This record gives sequence, structure tokens and C-alpha cells, in this order.
Amino acid sequence: MAQKVILVDDLDHSEGDDVARREFPLLNRTFAIDLSDANHQRLSEALAFIEEVLEHAREVKQQARVKKAADTSPRLRGYTFTDVRAWAREQGLEVPARGKLPDEIVERFIAAHPETADMTETSEAADEETSEAADEPGDAPSAEVEASTAA
Repeated sequence: MAQKVILVDDLDHSEGDDVARREFPLLNRTFAIDLSDANHQRLSEALAFIEEVLEHAREVKQQARVKKAADTSPRLRGYTFTDVRAWAREQGLEVPARGKLPDEIVERFIAAHPETADMTETSEAADEETSEAADEPGDAPSAEVEASTAA
């Protein structure tokens, strides 16, 4: 028993003896599509036009992403910058309604509210106290010293 394969044009869905699989290169890739002779001619003309355009065009390079400068303002624990603005206005200080607050204003707020200091500042201070305490005379030797003298 014979079978008949009927190809259908992928663009206009027409059937015919002239419909065939057509391959074409574009953008360093190869594509395949089923087209009639008429649509294949249209594709060839379009590809020729694109080739001509590319000969006269210039490639646009993507701009490198610009990283925003790191925010160096201290973080406030339990307060927002809105709270800082309200406090500053109560103190008679001029602050912008929005945008970055001057570091001086934030530092004055922290000085007036020591509980707002950033956790990193608190942990750095604790690390300094620990290292100072270990340097005091009369302390027991550290585990490293004990291990080296036992050997």
C-alpha cells in the first residue's frame, strides 16, 4: 500500500506539488521551513534585503551595566529614615523631603538614640573589648599557646 505525503506551506497553509522543505541561514544559524515556490521566492528576497541592510548597518554594543555606588550611610535598627527626618525637623534641622539624608544628620540621630546603632558597629566594639581583655596580664594562656607548649 502506498502512502502519499502532502506538504503544507507553513506561511499560507496552501498545499501543492511545489511545497518543499527549504533551509536558510540567518544570524549564524540554519533554519528550515516548508514553503511553496512563491513563498520561497519572497523569503529569498527578504533575506537578500536583510543582507544588504546588514552591509550598511553597524552593530550596537550593549552598554556595560553601571553599578550604583554602595550606600555608605549607616543602617538604623528599629527606625526608618522617615523617623530620622521627623526627629531632625523637631530639632530645627533642615532635611530634604526625600532622597538621601546627609550623613551628618544620620550621625546626630544615632548619637541622640544610641540604641539605633548598626549591629556591625556593636559587634565590632564587642570584638575590640574581647581582644583587649585577652591582652591583659594574668589571663590564662589561650588554647593555641597551651597546645604548643605541650608538644
